[in-house]
Amino acid sequence: MAERQITSHWTAPTDGWTLVVHGGAGQIMRDRLDAETEVHVRAALTRALDAGGSILAASGSALDAVEAAVCVLEDDPYFNAGRGAVFSAEGINELDAAIMDGATRGAGAVSAVTKARHPISLARAVMEQSPHVMLTAAGADRFGAEHGLEQAAPAWFHTDERWRQYEEMRAGGTFDADLKYGTVGAVARDVAGHLAAATSTGGLTGKRWQRIGDSPVIGAGTWADDRGAATSCTGSGEHFIRVGAAHELSARVRLAGQPVGAAGEGVIGEIGALGGTGGVISVDGDGRGGWCFNSAGMYRGLARANQPRIVALFGDE
Repeated sequence: MAERQITSHWTAPTDGWTLVVHGGAGQIMRDRLDAETEVHVRAALTRALDAGGSILAASGSALDAVEAAVCVLEDDPYFNAGRGAVFSAEGINELDAAIMDGATRGAGAVSAVTKARHPISLARAVMEQSPHVMLTAAGADRFGAEHGLEQAAPAWFHTDERWRQYEEMRAGGTFDADLKYGTVGAVARDVAGHLAAATSTGGLTGKRWQRIGDSPVIGAGTWADDRGAATSCTGSGEHFIRVGAAHELSARVRLAGQPVGAAGEGVIGEIGALGGTGGVISVDGDGRGGWCFNSAGMYRGLARANQPRIVALFGDE
């Protein structure tokens, strides 16, 4: 199997805060993306950076920042999370999300939920208001209603473009394989030096049997540990699960002493060797943050205290 090229960008350490967001990876190329979509996605990533960055700039927590950033992307129909999530084989939006606090290693996750407007907030409620780490399907939906999480009708999540993609898949197409994985995520380091990670997704178009990918699996698609790194993943989820990607990255930092960038590239290299594609965003306890991916592109953005923001989509920027 040919080795996949890895695109990588990592910052230097900082005493201030760092926030990195992503909106999915895949066949994101200039000749495949229309101008309207490009403008909208760049603006949405900027809004997510604004939402999380304003919290961090006010000395707020990394946990609050990543939740706020992901909520912005869950409400945006251009991403495969929350509103605009893809449809399962049964024509249902089944949503997955996870969040983790690097200071305590508290974690919460939900899978196959259908009613929470913000699955990431439901995942946080599981972490903070239950003795469990992961809830699924009807049970998770019931937990959300009982704990006052904002509910939404199926019409809120439905978009005409996602339905078109679903019908294309049913007709024999391969939308997700040919275009991109639209999972969203955020990682942050706050001014106190604490880390957090959050990830949210609608999974794969036409998924069957309530398939669950890596996003809500703590240690696979989402992980945060102040001793190592906070990471959110996007891509071919089964490969990220098999590698334990998010935890593996942090372990390389904490136990092997690798810089976060080298750790990220090592993990993506391992995923590529198994035939997987996608990317990670990550930040360590010293505020080094960034991303790497082996797909054509990745929706991504980075903000730091008193520094210009970066928003990028394609592999050549």
